[in-house]
Amino acid sequence: MTTAFDPIVLGGKRLANRVVMAPMTRSRAFGPGAEPTELMATYYAQRAGAGLIVTEGIQPSLLGQGYPDTPGLHTPGQVDAWRTVTEAVHREGGVIFAQLMHTGRIGHPSLLPDGLVPVAPSAVAAKGQVFTHEGPKDFVTPKQLSEAEIRQTIADFAAAAHNAIEAGFDGVEIHGANGYLIHQFLAPNTNQRTDAWGGDTEGRIRFAVKVVTAVAEAIGSHRVGLRISPGNPYNDMSEDNLGEVYGALLDRLADLDLAYLHLMEGPDRDLTVRLRKAWAGTFVLNPFTYPDATGPDALVLIEDGSADAIAYGALFLANPDLPRRLAAGGPFNTPDPATFYGGDHRGYTDYPTLTA
Repeated sequence: MTTAFDPIVLGGKRLANRVVMAPMTRSRAFGPGAEPTELMATYYAQRAGAGLIVTEGIQPSLLGQGYPDTPGLHTPGQVDAWRTVTEAVHREGGVIFAQLMHTGRIGHPSLLPDGLVPVAPSAVAAKGQVFTHEGPKDFVTPKQLSEAEIRQTIADFAAAAHNAIEAGFDGVEIHGANGYLIHQFLAPNTNQRTDAWGGDTEGRIRFAVKVVTAVAEAIGSHRVGLRISPGNPYNDMSEDNLGEVYGALLDRLADLDLAYLHLMEGPDRDLTVRLRKAWAGTFVLNPFTYPDATGPDALVLIEDGSADAIAYGALFLANPDLPRRLAAGGPFNTPDPATFYGGDHRGYTDYPTLTA
């Protein structure tokens, strides 16, 4: 029987265990350069006992930023600063992937250089507000991406992935979940296009397929993971035909032989089972446990074959040595939702969390 503490090969790396640190936005890239700080190097190195660390969301371009003080991977300074983080993690024996996150319509002009506004598949504003340096602000109507801008965005993802490898990352995870740009292309309420990038299922999955393919070509498919969250309404998302859309997406990606698929599960376990069966590669599961943080009982999902690895969010914040504690059966520090940025199951209720 496979357990969470058995090794697994992922992205050409032998992981010491199957406990994954989920991506969680921390907003600690202070300063105009959106560069990682020493605090971030310490934070990730403390958690190097994870089989795999997936970083907070990293914008692949200026337009990809949707929250204050989030880091980028599109300038030489950012690459150099991230190298400090990856070296710190590697010194502790860890493996770390950079999560590339373009927030699309989720953001605000005040977070972008003068004259720029958030972009999206269609000019449809999200309901709600985003945090800025001036406090909460209503989401604005985004600019609809043109054909040329879509292709430039795909190129931006590929360039950021190349920068990630230059910075010492072991691979990248493409963020296709939680109401951000790739997810916006997948969902009918945010993608109202009638051209080749919208409309039917094939059109709506096209952007995701092109981004993943471009990144795989840039750095090698064995270094690329994809995160999805079918049906997650966070960031004012509404989806239908989940089995059809996500089944088609996985089918189109099957031949790429990616490092892994990372599913942020919703309340429909039957859909999880279907997607697990449809994905022949490594399957990382962030199980639906709302309103609680994912706990040690989730490890049984590896033992029964539901997943190859389990991603932990909140519990990893409160317990930097989480794999050791899981192996020992505890004790565990309790996550504080009042200070938790990010989470395992954003959007399914009005639980007061923010981001990635």
